[in-house]
Amino acid sequence: MAERQNALVTGAANGLGLFIAQALHAAGYRVALSDRDGAAAERAARELDPSGDSTLGLALDVVSKSAFEQATDALAARWGQLHVAVNNAAVTVTTPVMQITPEEFEEVLRINLRGTFLGCQVFGARMASHGYGRLINIASLAGQNGGTASGAHYASSKAGILTLTKIFARELAASGVTVNAMAPGPLDLPSVRQAVPADKLEKLVSAIPVQRLGNPRFIAAQVVQLASAEADSCTGAAWDVNGGIFMR
Repeated sequence: MAERQNALVTGAANGLGLFIAQALHAAGYRVALSDRDGAAAERAARELDPSGDSTLGLALDVVSKSAFEQATDALAARWGQLHVAVNNAAVTVTTPVMQITPEEFEEVLRINLRGTFLGCQVFGARMASHGYGRLINIASLAGQNGGTASGAHYASSKAGILTLTKIFARELAASGVTVNAMAPGPLDLPSVRQAVPADKLEKLVSAIPVQRLGNPRFIAAQVVQLASAEADSCTGAAWDVNGGIFMR
């Protein structure tokens, strides 16, 4: 990387978002770790770089457009131009479809789908104004096959993210901004093990052709590839990493 670039990851205090932030930092990016829990984001940022020179912890509630704008302003005030943004923040809920209340359905879509929409809108506009950017959205296998263990609201939100990725890719392409999605299957993360009961998880893994949960470090490494300057002709794509559950 000729010039050190700046990245922002949502939902980065733990889980997949933290893996992504760590991978981007290891690749030489200055990284803003944002999360609804601002204190947790600040702790994660300090652990990644105790000096505070190359990391920044930010509070960002993804249901608020002004929160995105404030976080982007904070990064710009610290380091300048935003080059890479990863819309990762989400809630994973596994309520059976006939038991989902309207309120729960709306809340999951509000965080997962609206949050990604607002991120693409705010981050995309900032990047377009500079003529360069890399936006990566975290979708899911659930958005492609309706889900294996996740809730209908979660699967629906992730399907929407896949469509938003195409829409923003087309909208921002002429401005030098690429927009892509990662669509992982079940990952070996604490959130997955907490959301899926052990007996159900065992059955889920046995149904995966490779017979194992996905490696979040690989997903993070793929995000780093999509964030690179060399990925200039890759846009509007969804990258499948699901152990062979969904093949096309």
